[in-house]
Amino acid sequence: MKFFVLLSAIGLCWAQHTPNTQLRRTSIVHLFEWRWVDIAQECERYLAPNGFGGVQISPPNENVVVHNPSRPWWERYQPISYNICTRSGNEDEFRDMVNRCNNVGVRIYVDAVINHMCSEVWSSGTSSTCGSYFNAQNRDFPAVPYSGWDFHDGKCRSGSGGIENYNDIAQVRDCRLVGLLDLALEKDYVRSKVADYMNHLIDIGVAGFRLDAAKHMWPGDIKAVLDKLNNLNITWFPEGSRPFIYQEVIDLGGEAISNSEYFGNGRVTEFKYGAKLGTVIRKWNGEKMAYLKNWGEGWGFMPSDRALVFVDNHDNQRGHGAGGASILTFWDARMYKMAVGFMLAHPYGFTRVMSSYHWPRYFENGKDVNDWVGPPNNNETIKEVTINPDTTCGNGWICEHRWRQIRNMVTFRNAVDGQPFTNWWDNGSNQVAFGRGNRGFIVFNNDDWSLSSTLQTGLPAGTYCDVISGDKVDGNCTGIKISVSSDGRAHFSVSYSAEDPFIAIHTEAKL
Repeated sequence: MKFFVLLSAIGLCWAQHTPNTQLRRTSIVHLFEWRWVDIAQECERYLAPNGFGGVQISPPNENVVVHNPSRPWWERYQPISYNICTRSGNEDEFRDMVNRCNNVGVRIYVDAVINHMCSEVWSSGTSSTCGSYFNAQNRDFPAVPYSGWDFHDGKCRSGSGGIENYNDIAQVRDCRLVGLLDLALEKDYVRSKVADYMNHLIDIGVAGFRLDAAKHMWPGDIKAVLDKLNNLNITWFPEGSRPFIYQEVIDLGGEAISNSEYFGNGRVTEFKYGAKLGTVIRKWNGEKMAYLKNWGEGWGFMPSDRALVFVDNHDNQRGHGAGGASILTFWDARMYKMAVGFMLAHPYGFTRVMSSYHWPRYFENGKDVNDWVGPPNNNETIKEVTINPDTTCGNGWICEHRWRQIRNMVTFRNAVDGQPFTNWWDNGSNQVAFGRGNRGFIVFNNDDWSLSSTLQTGLPAGTYCDVISGDKVDGNCTGIKISVSSDGRAHFSVSYSAEDPFIAIHTEAKL
């Protein structure tokens, strides 16, 4: 009996590392700052038909309304209450989105801001997305309610009350992150309020949570909150399913806090992934793609089954957070598509694709002075995501997840799910190729000269459609065709000046 109890405890703990996506849906997309009505439509018209597993949404709870600067994206990381009421929509619209997405097998993951409330710099009043009163200076948030007892003011050991030294673990977790009022998550009352909020979302039907600023919370406090969470809604999930948890922990090495402290609670964001991959694709510091042969744990990353991976996120695509100048984004479209293609082909980690909006980037002394700019809007109302005739997005929405090369690599990852990393080839420089068992093969040319090689693909004989240059439509291919012979070999030619210098084939794109 004792043994059985231990096993079920391990099972519960591991459950939080499981994304709760449908079978062979292996990636999620972050629809950053989208409205709930647009996400509901996107689940039905695009994400489900193209095999996306789920959506990370922006924080759905009430936040401070910031007018200086005008409605920045970061206002959503300054909570006022746990009412479902933001620029993305109200609770009815939220419920409708969760229902409609779940009904087509696309899961919803909530960006949960539970480390803090808003900054104390805001004056008291009702300048909040639902009109709830708050007085940050007095630590008064009656819509929760929280009061002075519920914050870390007395516990923080820095002179300013803010984090001054990232090598002091207690400061990082007990003091204010950029002035944000730090919740006392060691108190059962605060834990219960946070859990009530998350349980409300679970009961509506969400599949899991990104825990914002997890590094700034004690792992034991996070665990205490997670232990209070309900199982997922049995309308859409098997009985006993636990919410998927992935924690934002920026650990690039050299600090006191390590991402491994958080493995027991769920997956963790692997920020080294995008930073290193960007350095390789940019060919900085003598890096070359040939070195990617042992990509993953071999590069000092966390274990694959603990990692949530991404090329860029909403923070570091605009120079916030972690990763620095090497991070690739939609601004570097050609290299970006290669990086996302590599990520989606490679078995390491659970993958998240970014979907952005345009902002007027403007650098002064190496800093983007417009890094604060919020989503496309009309008089502060977020604009609808319109769809152009060529299936791209309008109204200032970038929609990288709709780029053919990225969408088709999401499908590639689904097709090769569970297959081993095989048939690596490189030219000692920046031409590389690898397979995924007998289901997929991908070739990259990031050198300044053309690639022409016959390679072992591991695939069954036949003609395949390259899903980077085109699509398989009604049994035909709108792009390059690749012929695999009976011995599994195929000839690849990739010009270094090609629009997209990589080719990907898989068994579901066989003609």
